[in-house]
Formats: sequence, structure tokens, C-alpha cells
Amino acid sequence: MSDVTYPKRVVVTGAASGIGKATALILRARGSEVVAVDVNEAGLAAAAAAGCETVVCDIAQEDERARLHAAAGEVDGLVNGAGIIRVVAIPDVTDADWDAIFAVNVKALFFLARDFGLRMGEGAAIVNVASVSAKDNSTTEVLPYGSSKAAVHAITRGLANHLGPAGVRVNAVLPGIIDTPMQDNLVVDIAAIRGVDPAALHRQRLQTIALQNRAGSPEDTADVIAFLLSSAARYVTGQALAVDGGQIMQ
Repeated sequence: MSDVTYPKRVVVTGAASGIGKATALILRARGSEVVAVDVNEAGLAAAAAAGCETVVCDIAQEDERARLHAAAGEVDGLVNGAGIIRVVAIPDVTDADWDAIFAVNVKALFFLARDFGLRMGEGAAIVNVASVSAKDNSTTEVLPYGSSKAAVHAITRGLANHLGPAGVRVNAVLPGIIDTPMQDNLVVDIAAIRGVDPAALHRQRLQTIALQNRAGSPEDTADVIAFLLSSAARYVTGQALAVDGGQIMQ
């Protein structure tokens, strides 16, 4: 629709690969000024080539987040796409695993959403990238990851209530099985723990997807993120929208 507008200036974390990269490129193609952020400098090359500003930043560090705020300036959009996962059997989960995952997926996400959000004005929007693992953690080898993504739901709802009076919307997306490097590594690591063939495990996982038993593309999720940032979603806030081909229906 020609009358749909997108953020004038938007920060996208996790922009070096996967969903974050696809989101940065789609928003740039739709006219937004994009500040593409990642700890992986080489991975930001595609975003830079598309005309995005790039910031190399470890968002788990408070001083690095402050540097990002200074570099980004005033924005009216934020995509919290950065996230990490560790595949560990429950008996082998360590304090270090838990702390590393929550530092990026929960703590950094909250402070970025809060601090950018408090500076935003009416019509601005934030999208947090969670996961279907927040609702269905039957893959027990990623329990800390799923727990971190469940926390993203609480953060999303809380900030939606807090920022709503200022006209700032906050939503979350829950990607399912998406064709990204993270997903490829996930299958290999789970298969190793279970002692099964990775290809067979991948086929088994695809059978849980109602829509043609296929994995999604990064663009499938990025398009939904762009929608939630846009004026077309102007009356949508505090929601967690699964982008999973019907893997979970609840």
C-alpha cells in the first residue's frame, strides 16, 4: 500500500546475518535510514553495501550500548534482533551458559528497548525478536535460550504498557524454524547430543510445521518485523506474533 510508512531512522541489532540482516536490508529498501549493529564487523558488509550505517558493538556491555546510543542519535524504530544460543543438555548447563545467554537476549534487549524507547515520540515502534522456544521448549537442549526468549515476552508487554501513553508501540515476533546459519548449527549440535543423524533430525523437525513442512526464510520474518514497525500496525502493541508456518498454534 502506497500510504504505508516506515520508520525514518531505525536501529537493527544482529544485522550481520539471518533475520537481523534481512530486516536491515528490507527496511533500507523501503526508505528507512538504517543503523545496522553487530559484534561481527565482517558480517555487516552487506548492510553497508546497501547504504546502511554500521556500528560494531557488543551490546552486552553497558559502555558499548552507550556508544551505540551516541552513534545512532534520534531514532523512531528499533529492532532487537541480536541473540545467542548455546546447545547444552540440561545436566550440563553451567552458570556461564546461563549468564552469557541472558546478557545478550534479555539484559541488553531490555536496556536498548527502554533507553531508545524513552527517547522516542508518537508513532515510533520497537520489535523484539523472541522465538517459538518461548512457548514450546520441547527441545530441551536449548532450555536456557527458551527461557531467555520467554523473558522477552514479559519485557515486551511491560514496555508496551509503559511507553504506550507516549504513542510508542512495542511488539515481539516469534520465529520458528528459519533457514539461517544459527539454525544449521543448532541441528548439528542437537543431533550430536542425541546421537542421531542431523539430516534425519532436520526432516523430523520440518514435520512439525503445518505450512508445507518447510522452513521459513529470514525474509519471511523480516517482512513481519517491517509490518510491525510500519504505520499499517499503528494500533498493534504488546503482542507476540509467531512467524513459524503453524509450528505452534496457541
